[in-house]
Amino acid sequence: MATSARQQPAWVAPRQPDGTIQLPPLNIWNSLTRSKTAFVPVNWESKVVKWYVCGPTVYNDAHLGHARNYVTTDIIRRIMRDFFGYKVKFVMNITDLDDKIILRGRQQHLLERFVSDNTSLNDTVLNAARAALQTYITKNLPLVDSKTQPSAVRAEVIEHYKAILSGRSLDGGPVGDKEAKVKMHINTVQIAAKAIESAETNNIMINPFFSETQDILLPYLDAEYGSSVDADDHSIFMKLTQMYETRFMEDMRALNCLDPDEITRVTEYGQQIVDFVKKIQDNGFAYVTSDGSVYFDIKAFEAAQNHYARLEPWNRNDFDLIADGEGALTKETSEKRSKPDFALWKSSKPGEPSWPSPWGRGRPGWHIECSAMASDKLGGQMDIHSGGIDLAFPHHDNELAQSEAYWTEKNQPCDHQWVNYFMHMGHLSIQGSKMSKSLKNFITIREALSRGEWTPRGLRIVFLLGNWKDGIEITDDMVKAGSAWEDKVNNFFIKAKDIVENHSHTNGGVQLNGSSVSARDVHQARNEPSLSEHELAHALDKAQKELHGALCDSFNTPLAMATISELISVFNGLEKSGLSAAKSVRSTASWITSLINIFGLNGLASPEDDTIGWSGVSIPEAAKQYVYPLATVRDELRRKARSVEGLSLHDLDIVKQLETLNTGDAQKEAGPYAKVADNFARDISALKNSSSLSKDVLQLCDRLRNVDLWDQGIYLEDRDGSQPALVRPVTKELLAARQEKEEKDRQKQKAKEDSQKEAAAKADQGRQSHMDMFRTSEYSAWDEDGVPIKDLDGEELPKNRIKKLKKDWERQKKLHEKWVKAND
Repeated sequence: MATSARQQPAWVAPRQPDGTIQLPPLNIWNSLTRSKTAFVPVNWESKVVKWYVCGPTVYNDAHLGHARNYVTTDIIRRIMRDFFGYKVKFVMNITDLDDKIILRGRQQHLLERFVSDNTSLNDTVLNAARAALQTYITKNLPLVDSKTQPSAVRAEVIEHYKAILSGRSLDGGPVGDKEAKVKMHINTVQIAAKAIESAETNNIMINPFFSETQDILLPYLDAEYGSSVDADDHSIFMKLTQMYETRFMEDMRALNCLDPDEITRVTEYGQQIVDFVKKIQDNGFAYVTSDGSVYFDIKAFEAAQNHYARLEPWNRNDFDLIADGEGALTKETSEKRSKPDFALWKSSKPGEPSWPSPWGRGRPGWHIECSAMASDKLGGQMDIHSGGIDLAFPHHDNELAQSEAYWTEKNQPCDHQWVNYFMHMGHLSIQGSKMSKSLKNFITIREALSRGEWTPRGLRIVFLLGNWKDGIEITDDMVKAGSAWEDKVNNFFIKAKDIVENHSHTNGGVQLNGSSVSARDVHQARNEPSLSEHELAHALDKAQKELHGALCDSFNTPLAMATISELISVFNGLEKSGLSAAKSVRSTASWITSLINIFGLNGLASPEDDTIGWSGVSIPEAAKQYVYPLATVRDELRRKARSVEGLSLHDLDIVKQLETLNTGDAQKEAGPYAKVADNFARDISALKNSSSLSKDVLQLCDRLRNVDLWDQGIYLEDRDGSQPALVRPVTKELLAARQEKEEKDRQKQKAKEDSQKEAAAKADQGRQSHMDMFRTSEYSAWDEDGVPIKDLDGEELPKNRIKKLKKDWERQKKLHEKWVKAND
């Protein structure tokens, strides 16, 4: 069990700069102290920051949990480089050799061979699948009898695991990873059992059968035949890792993450790792077991006044975590001097790849890989080491211990601090469980982007809205908050660009020397700032100071994002006619754009890029030569059609300006916009014989806005007064607003139709005369008004029934009289 009795050892602050060097007042939450500590790089003279990040273990596609880690890391790296001006040397490893990779590579190899040898659902296949199902159930769902027939597996699982399936925990505590893992096993077993049942009745083809049973066949085939695999053929494993490394890098670039400055791979460091382990052994901190494995000696390390488990000392006796860190292929040995001792070098068993070493053929332990590679690239001390929070113990704690054991001198106390700042990124969770490959509760980055569930920008915004060291859970509120921030910034850029690029437009305003000018022009003519400019300039200055403070406060991006949002709120609340495009608006928009670029929200754009906004706030370049003149013509037609005088036939000639746009040789990408302009000009010209000219022109203007340009992804946002329509792309926000309006209109129309149907049905009820309504075969006698008094057999009806029938008669009498009157 983990204990909280142990405390972290003292942390040694880096050498402080002399008075000639001014560093940013940056504080970083440091996992080595569990507090914010002032950041001072080792090489503060040159402002170089040496940073090592634990990269992926490449045996499957990266998922959104990986995106959380690496996108957040990329954000901080960009801030360090582009905001604080540090020269970041960023090194990332690729783990292309460990127990998971060996297992996955070997399992895939054996399954491919098994599938190739069995092209039909023969007895060999079915017997293997049945045995695999029993083995899987025994290991992973022990409450279920492993001999249960496939057809009965589902019922047995539901019976024994109904608590977990209903959302409760295994032990009455909070629901977490253990419950998620059981659910994963349940899903695997149920799918496989159903496939086997279908195969037994010849109701499934071979390919879907293997697809639905592979998760039970993979471990079974490996247990049976794994040791027979020729592990000297490293292509069995490298085929897997090379493919997934390529896909990982593609995913990271799709998310706009900067490439590392250097990438290291375990398989390229065989001899360096051997040398690294040998020096630790020579220093007296490692020992060799009889099978040729080498273990780190924690007791010897601590006896030399060193500290083990600097990051999470309270977890040093959590043997579940320790076992997980050692890997699935590592068996416990009685030769270990202490139970927490961990493998630096593992002797390879049959079916495992190996490299030569002084202790015999073997392979690196997982933890030693990063120590050797990081030390090779960054030396004996680095500024920042980072990774996911799940790596803190035992992986990073073991890294620290073995690296400090390496860099110390033999028989000397280790006062070496290998890492000055350790940063751990929070998890991305789904329903309380971290997203992980082992739990199979993940959505791959490729799936999320290709299905349109996320965009690179939208995902990065969500991570920016959360603190980098805290966990984030995917919820509707989280998605809405990210979308709202993106829409707000998007609208700001559209409006700011419009003011900056079109500031010559008048906005009503006052008369100066007989001409119509805006309030902005009055202030510019007098060379004095307006009240709105004063307010925006003050808000910008305040925001710049607050944002600098936020980023200095351990990269507090939630506060930085809120600061940007508040500045935009100030802008939105100002009178736009009093804003100078050349001053406050441009300054505000340029500053926000620079931050957007620093955060990586605008593709490859540099923070020094003087373009306002991010991609997506302007219409396509090919559209501009047609859409802007078209919008101007439409503005003029609308203005005159809405005036007291109305349109004249002569006013329609303005569309001739559009004819010069269509020379017949428009480029392919501009073709749709040229066609829209041409059709609008033609339809306007065809109205010369209209008896309601202004009305018909306004209808065509509305169709141009709502249909023709909308279908091309462009929207003309009509504004009050004499302002021209704002030309903007169709955004998610606009699409959602239109869909909401269309849905309301549909509901309104449906309600109207239902009301009409109800009224018609009610009115139709009055068609039948009350005198005839009961003259049916159900009765044999009626009174003078047609109310029944005897039933079919001639028996008199009870008085209470006659009373009820009389009420129905009177109701129908009123309906019929009303109907007669309406149809008279």
